[in-house]
Amino acid sequence: MPRSIERYCYKIVNENGLRKEVEIADIPLYGQAEEDIEKPTVDQLKAASSDALLFTFRRCHNYIAGNQGLQKPEAFWELLKIIFSKIKDERGDEITFYSTSKERSSLTGQIKSRERIGKLFDAVKKEYPAIFNEGENIDLDSNVLNYIVSQLQMYSLLESDVDVKGHAYEEVVGSNLRGDRGEFFTPRNICKMAVGMLNPEEDQILLDPACGTGGFLVTAMNHVIAKIYSQELEKENKRSKGNPAIDKVERLTRDRATRYASRYVYGIDFNPNLVRATKMNMVMNNDGSGGLFQANSLARPVLWTEDLRKLDLMNKVDLVFSNPPFGTKIPIDDQGILEQYDLGHIWEYDRNTDVYTKTDKLQKSQSPEVLFIERCVQFLKPGTGRAAIVLPDGILGAPGMGYVREWMLTHTRILASVDLHPFTFEPNVSIQTSVLILQRKTQEEIALEKAAQRKNNYNVFMAVADRVGHDKRGNTLYVRDDYGNEVAEEYEEDFFELNDEGKKVIGKRHGVKKILDDNTQEIVEVFRQWLSVQD
Repeated sequence: MPRSIERYCYKIVNENGLRKEVEIADIPLYGQAEEDIEKPTVDQLKAASSDALLFTFRRCHNYIAGNQGLQKPEAFWELLKIIFSKIKDERGDEITFYSTSKERSSLTGQIKSRERIGKLFDAVKKEYPAIFNEGENIDLDSNVLNYIVSQLQMYSLLESDVDVKGHAYEEVVGSNLRGDRGEFFTPRNICKMAVGMLNPEEDQILLDPACGTGGFLVTAMNHVIAKIYSQELEKENKRSKGNPAIDKVERLTRDRATRYASRYVYGIDFNPNLVRATKMNMVMNNDGSGGLFQANSLARPVLWTEDLRKLDLMNKVDLVFSNPPFGTKIPIDDQGILEQYDLGHIWEYDRNTDVYTKTDKLQKSQSPEVLFIERCVQFLKPGTGRAAIVLPDGILGAPGMGYVREWMLTHTRILASVDLHPFTFEPNVSIQTSVLILQRKTQEEIALEKAAQRKNNYNVFMAVADRVGHDKRGNTLYVRDDYGNEVAEEYEEDFFELNDEGKKVIGKRHGVKKILDDNTQEIVEVFRQWLSVQD
């Protein structure tokens, strides 16, 4: 069975005849000098693929923890400082984020490399004062810093696939920052499914009120940016008669994407460390970090920060995506919070009439996911606002949750319910969940149904995501034929290359790949077809 390559080295012999292994970033190409591979140029940077970036992040994180004497969370923040410096460097015209083997083997060389990275981090602090304080520095020994730089220098983090970066980043974040508040980060394929079903547009406000590391926000943002890119490419194709200037398309896309991310993408989380980590995730995946806030989404809005209050998001959000914290181990028992919500009150059930009635009495405590349902709906625009919420199946079927279902049926139209496979959140946690797609009703619609003493009938889309691409241990699963062999398919994809004039052009790449055993994207396609024929 093939093994992944962790390190590339060559051997040198010093003046005393001693042989020493010196690690390099990659294997030089034919005809490429040692200095070329050690000092990469912009066109030599390569996008990370498969699990390579995840292994690199883990290796760097563990190296800092093991060689700097830091606890793992502290090592994590130091790694992120270096990652940000790397991204800053990629956005420039000349690569200065590198460390040669000669620099790493001498104290003078280590200091020289450290000065280059230090200048990058100084620029990062100026650009992102909400993430890094002015007095912060990269607090690593020079030899440790140079090792981390050498491991990252050949990758292009900006060009790497969003899913690759998201998986690698959230894996490292989860092992360091996940708290005890029922925080289980949403797998990227489920984020893509929910986003695909709601299909956000460039002029729609979207919000995740329990954003964690920003999985939903990054996925939704890049969904919209992909649309922007397609629009700009189509316009440029028409203008250039099939010979598009890709650099121009990318510049126009970047300008529109920056405006979009700064005006329409918002996230809130109670965990300040997760908010900071999410800002970093958003920057690594096309920005949007300015719309992230640390606050308790369930608290009264008057208690939120001034910047968040000024947005006045109640009743104004087009699309909500959320995987709220849930569980009886983290009950909400603050009476000041509970009294805001219908679902924070005790409800009485009349068996004879099959009617639930809200009382004036407050619950002693309530599970956070129940309150988040009502809060998410409060954020939505009446009549058009839609939400995709990950919820435990107990809310949809448990007898004691009947009043919650009654509230949802009264205030929303349930568009879809997608039952998720039990392995969806494995290997982190075993829990049966569903994704619920809701559309908020207007007060007029609610009043008419109340006057008629019945709710209008309508169709609900239902599906089962019975294949999610991995098993209970998190191992990737591929489609197999009747004989148990993994099935492969041919593919064609666009990629960028430089022509003889040094300009970016689109090339075609063909290959063969295994088919992931995951039907979440099939659900998206069927749901969109179904939705297009509904009233």
